[in-house]
Amino acid sequence: MNCIKFQKIISCFLIVIFFYSCNKTKKAAYDLSQIAKLEPLEIIGDSIRIEGDLGSFKVDKIVSNKTKGVQLITFKFSANTPSQLQPVSIKFSFPSLAINGYWNPKIGIDKVNYYNSGFSAKASKYAPLLSYYDNALNNRITISLSDALNKSEFVCYLKEEDVQFYPVIKLFDEKMPKTKEYEIQLRIDTRVTPYYKSIDDVVSWWANNPDYKPMKVPDDAKKPMYSTWYSYHQNISKDEIVAECKIAKSLGCSAVIVDDGWQTKDGNRGYAYTGDWNPDRIGDMKNFVNAIHEEGMKFLLWYSLPFMGEKSNNYSKFKGKYLRYWKSQGAYVLDPRYPEVRAYIVNTYTKALTAWGLDGFKLDFLGWFTANSHTKLTKLEGRDFASVNEATDALMTEITNKLTALKPDVLIEFRQPYIGPLMRKYGNMFRGVDAPNNAVANKIETTNLRIMAQNTAVHSDMFVWRPEESVEQAALQILNILYSVPQLSVKLKDIPDDHLEMIRYWFRYWNENRNVLIDGEFLPSNPGANYPLLTAKKNKHQITTVYEDIIVSTSSGIKRLDIVNAKGTTNISFQLESEFQGELTVLDCMGGILFLGEVILEKGVKTYKVPRSGILILKSKTL
Repeated sequence: MNCIKFQKIISCFLIVIFFYSCNKTKKAAYDLSQIAKLEPLEIIGDSIRIEGDLGSFKVDKIVSNKTKGVQLITFKFSANTPSQLQPVSIKFSFPSLAINGYWNPKIGIDKVNYYNSGFSAKASKYAPLLSYYDNALNNRITISLSDALNKSEFVCYLKEEDVQFYPVIKLFDEKMPKTKEYEIQLRIDTRVTPYYKSIDDVVSWWANNPDYKPMKVPDDAKKPMYSTWYSYHQNISKDEIVAECKIAKSLGCSAVIVDDGWQTKDGNRGYAYTGDWNPDRIGDMKNFVNAIHEEGMKFLLWYSLPFMGEKSNNYSKFKGKYLRYWKSQGAYVLDPRYPEVRAYIVNTYTKALTAWGLDGFKLDFLGWFTANSHTKLTKLEGRDFASVNEATDALMTEITNKLTALKPDVLIEFRQPYIGPLMRKYGNMFRGVDAPNNAVANKIETTNLRIMAQNTAVHSDMFVWRPEESVEQAALQILNILYSVPQLSVKLKDIPDDHLEMIRYWFRYWNENRNVLIDGEFLPSNPGANYPLLTAKKNKHQITTVYEDIIVSTSSGIKRLDIVNAKGTTNISFQLESEFQGELTVLDCMGGILFLGEVILEKGVKTYKVPRSGILILKSKTL
């Protein structure tokens, strides 16, 4: 056999092997895709049980499944005579199949380590909800409770021996008043849907409870605000704040929140003088409010709900009606189970609203209204509630009802961690917890809030930076919270002109597009990666902010695409689903136009240079 004929035989043989390999590869790929389509986790309702000493109670369990993939397990506790509910746990298990991370309302940023997934919840702390998702960010199982008033504790650990999760939901660890009956529902959702949609369904479930009906959200709750806290702390004066508000208004702010310090001349950051609520530092509060109104801005005033300082004039009036003493702050915590305590707190706010013409309140430290092991849970000694939780609910409900009767569009702000379904009933603004000069933490906190807030206005923690920062670095404080309502808290009279121009541009952009950023469909990315990309969509307009080097996906039919560069590199890449014809604009962080022109882009991945803290905008010709 000659060499040429041998080479032809070998070539044919290799071609046959190549095509055979391709077919095998295609077959294998097809099989793998089939394997990837995992079925929803199956939780047998009968396997879910109550464990612990029931004491005088018996428990009846009812399992219902009205929606495919969603189970409601109702536990009814009953006793013949009023008795103490003893600590018990709801327990079950499920296999660890395609689980890559978890989400809960806790502020902590670790959303990967399953051993850190535990948390406690009650009316004034987080919410009773835990969700596990796969690497496509689809829900695997979302677990929630109907009772968001009383304390519950979620612990969910992975057992090494069988690679199963074992949720333990602890009830009644915090003592409750004696009762003859108690009912709670456990909701388990195993539908394959984006994790944030499964969480949103739980929030709707809560909101449909008449006792948890959310408060009305006025339009003013969704406009940028100036806060005095980081810029001035307790050292505030009328003239300085009015001057700051003149600048803030020109930048796009619509309200000011005057924080702690207005009510006392003491500047030691404690609460020893808190509780009288007279404007000792300001003097004529009505005149102050009027001056702010003349600048075209709303006025919100800070109050600490539960504290009565030991050096306040009102301290002796409520002796014997305190829950505990906060030694380091020199303040006592009022007990809301006394009608005179609730009346004093409610009257304080209604009087301030009418006498000073306020537009709203920042009500702080609600979480301190809580019982401890020494609290007597009885209706004795002048208390008309045995439960501190129920008394707090009554107090907050009365505050909301009285204030909205006087001013239907009153603004009421709370901050993390008191952010659960009952809190939506008491307030219409939720703010991230204190994260001064920490843009990433502020992003994580506000995103956690957005996922669970629905139409309640989510506000950033008031952001601050040093005047020596580069303008691009300072802009990150805003770009990390674009999908919440900005709260600005730098001394505007002290920052450079380019910083002012940057704020002016981004606040103008935010105000022009808040219907998308705040009211549009919110699409958070991976919690375990600290949300490296955030998107909002509405009316064929998509706004995406990238915090890492990620290719941005676009939906077919999008007529305008805005990509904000909040990362440290300048390449912005995006995937087009079809040909695009229109206008391309690239701007820097102060709104300076670097490129503006007509483009025709084919389907596929495109990459452009966009400066740090800048933005790329594509507008279709058919917009």
